Amino acid sequence: MFTEQDIKQIENHGLTIDKVNAQISLIKKGMTYSNLVDAATIGNGILRKDKQQQQDCMDFFDAKRDQLSIVKFVPASGAATRMFKFLFQFLNEFDENKDSIESYTEKNKLFKEFLDGLEKLPFYDIVLAKIQETVPNFDSLSLAEQSVLIVKTLLNANQLNYSFYPKGLLPFHKYKDHVSTAFREHLLEATMYATSNNTANLHFTISEAHEELFNNELKQVKDQLEKEKNINYNVSFSFQNKSTDTIAITATDELFRTDESKLSFRPSGHGALIENLNKLDYDLVFIKNIDNIVVYDQNIEISDYKKMLAGILLQIQRNVFKYLHCLENDEISEDEVNNIELFVINRINVDIRQAYQDYTLEEKRTYLHNKLNRPLRVCGMVKNEGEPGGGPFWVKDAKGSISLQIVEFAQIDIENQSQKEIVDIATHFNPTDLVCGIKNYKGEKFDLSKYVDPDAAFITMKSQNGVDIKALELPGLWNGSMAYWNSIFVEIPVSTFNPVKTVNDLLKPAHQV
Repeated sequence: MFTEQDIKQIENHGLTIDKVNAQISLIKKGMTYSNLVDAATIGNGILRKDKQQQQDCMDFFDAKRDQLSIVKFVPASGAATRMFKFLFQFLNEFDENKDSIESYTEKNKLFKEFLDGLEKLPFYDIVLAKIQETVPNFDSLSLAEQSVLIVKTLLNANQLNYSFYPKGLLPFHKYKDHVSTAFREHLLEATMYATSNNTANLHFTISEAHEELFNNELKQVKDQLEKEKNINYNVSFSFQNKSTDTIAITATDELFRTDESKLSFRPSGHGALIENLNKLDYDLVFIKNIDNIVVYDQNIEISDYKKMLAGILLQIQRNVFKYLHCLENDEISEDEVNNIELFVINRINVDIRQAYQDYTLEEKRTYLHNKLNRPLRVCGMVKNEGEPGGGPFWVKDAKGSISLQIVEFAQIDIENQSQKEIVDIATHFNPTDLVCGIKNYKGEKFDLSKYVDPDAAFITMKSQNGVDIKALELPGLWNGSMAYWNSIFVEIPVSTFNPVKTVNDLLKPAHQV
């Protein structure tokens, strides 16, 4: 099946023949849809804390944080290209010599919103200054000419080239005396909850192509923020490992080859970042996407919910560790085992198999130990108000075990009526706001690769060089890559979710000072 040239290419990519064959088999087999049993709702998989309980959790975290090693993990490899999609369309469709800008904005609401809010965008002054360098008579141009010039200055490779930039390094928020990138805002946000012993550890996963840009930004802001906040920053970067790339095959299940007859390997999605996460050695890991960051003043209240999630994790983890030690004690009584069983069911959301009731005391101890001794995550869940994204569901796996999972829409067979009915009653979605405990009760780091469900991979149809291809994406980082973790879902307000999917999102109140 593979030529000598193929084998060399596979090995140079950090892959093996067996791995590539396994990928091909998965793609040919097709996607395994999640088997939804129920939607997770308040009282049925999602916790709701009142104000006093929230404060108690925050206080518990604050009391413990200096005894812990903490890191904030930020997936930040995405380029900003999609943010500007409708602006690229504008350049392709609009002819300033023939078309009127008024008629174009009537048909294109996104572009109208962009033009109307232009002066509020964080890069407005930067764009104008760039234009003035070569077009001093800008103010005398027609609105159509000005619009084309602004968009070209934003996007063109020989101008600001913002579509090439990673989201994390775009101007995000405009303050009185400076413009802040999302990267800088994440450093600031870390001081609010992700610090211990006056140190903030942050780890960003980035594209190798952007490494120099990120390092330059870090040099520009680090010293200033350390003085301003009286804190030490320890910032590290990593790349998505090329060995996690997956092979592409054609729609007819043949190997897809480039014009040079080479195999085609593609990045396998954010699920590959489980390897990056697995290399970190901290007690507590906060995970948040690069584009979900608000202006500083609004972030003070929002960050309290991160502390609440961390407090819940530490409270549950304390009991988990205590019970694991108890289960190792040969003198443990049946009553104690029964109490641990109730904790596993009611607090860790574990579905106890029916055969468990017939187990001996020793078998019960082993079973409960296995269920408790896993990585733990506490995930914020937001009321569903029509935003896209995965959601919290009770899911049955191939062995019949039921557990709480974060399921992406692409993992659901929506043509199946019973599955659609479950989706229709769902009340919450996943804003990717989680805190993780990745060490066991002995202080040893879990090997996170052991808790991945490989069958939860995504098969997507793409077009490459005009050919329809099938591509494999690894189980999502907070989906199948954490399938066998213990999961606690907690309601947090929708004000904590403010992603920037298009440039116009920067006009929303959460991104305006």
